[in-house]
Amino acid sequence: MEAETSLIAQWLMNFAIAIAIVMIGRIVVKWLVKLIRKLMVRSELDPILINFAGSIANAILLLFVFIAALDQLGVNTTSFIALLGAAGLAVGLALKDSLQNFAAGVMMIIFRPFKLGDFIDAGGVTGVVEKISVFSTIMKTGDNREVIIPNGQIYAGEITNFSARKTRRIDMVFGIGYDDDMLKAKKIMEDILVKHDLILDEPAPKVAVSELADSSVNFNVRPWVKTEDYWGVRSDLIEQIKLTFDKEGISIPYPQMDVHTDK
Repeated sequence: MEAETSLIAQWLMNFAIAIAIVMIGRIVVKWLVKLIRKLMVRSELDPILINFAGSIANAILLLFVFIAALDQLGVNTTSFIALLGAAGLAVGLALKDSLQNFAAGVMMIIFRPFKLGDFIDAGGVTGVVEKISVFSTIMKTGDNREVIIPNGQIYAGEITNFSARKTRRIDMVFGIGYDDDMLKAKKIMEDILVKHDLILDEPAPKVAVSELADSSVNFNVRPWVKTEDYWGVRSDLIEQIKLTFDKEGISIPYPQMDVHTDK
């Protein structure tokens, strides 16, 4: 009888200690997670990564607390840990693609190849970045479609960020006929570039002969503009140069095919 009473007393003591471990452990975990969040905020990491890392740290630390409490109760935690490891491996294999997307998302958030509002070409999609999460990125295309792209697909390929720089160069090619006045055409294009309000003075715009093609003399036209003005200036220049060429009698050749028939 005394032995049974001693065992019950010992079990109650262990149970009380286990409860204390859980209660104190939760307080310590809460403090540690708060400390981790503060350190990450000071490092100026992305809020998405801070929240996610805080949640992961909280779950892992609480798991250790509960394992310690179970060990105090006499539960064979070695088998329990082995079971958790096997379950973790199985889940990892089942969620391989999701884990890949998560890893890519973390890398993107840390290294920031682009940010919200940037116009990019990535993962086979060109558009404006609307949302970045640890698993996927949401982009809005030019025709107002919403495209959700797995982060693994983005990070594994080439990323072109059109908004990363404050200025961009517009690269255009204009061809004139071989019978047209080459110097006159060059002067017309240079004057249009110089007079355009949105074209930057530095770097200076360039107009140069690039090629004597099959049916035309081609010019490279390369002005610099602010990134946000790129498409508007490009369209405006194409229109102005074409209208001025027409007015000045300078032709823009197009491919032709001569067909000869035998009678």
